[in-house]
Amino acid sequence: MSKLSFHPLEPLRFPLINRFYKTHYPAGKAKKDEAIWIGEDNKGIQACVRFKQFEDFQLLTGMLVHPDSRSQGLGAELLTACQSQIMVNPCYCFAFSYLESFYQSAGFVTLTDNQLPEALRTRISRYRQSGKTLTPMLYDQSSSVK
Repeated sequence: MSKLSFHPLEPLRFPLINRFYKTHYPAGKAKKDEAIWIGEDNKGIQACVRFKQFEDFQLLTGMLVHPDSRSQGLGAELLTACQSQIMVNPCYCFAFSYLESFYQSAGFVTLTDNQLPEALRTRISRYRQSGKTLTPMLYDQSSSVK
């Protein structure tokens, strides 16, 4: 177990999250209308994930673990810590194909594109056109033990 504190990002600290993305994942950029969860220690933010809100579902996006902290279970800890957010509404994600098993171990199930809401079908199609290999997934709320 890590010694990180996991919690929603305080609005005043919003600029820090975009600095974190700019440094470690330049394609990621947080928006103020997203729910953002972070894991941090005395060195700063080590992990984050965002939830883009739609009318009756949400999209988990922009999950990032600091490169020096990867392969230590922080991503799984972050997903466990933000269970209350994941359970608010059906929670979809577009997993990079090499991370599909990671998300499955966290309770997500693989979908076909046709199982996505229309707004997400067009979005995943657009992302794939830019060269990303993505797998649509949905959190299985029956897998939650909380």
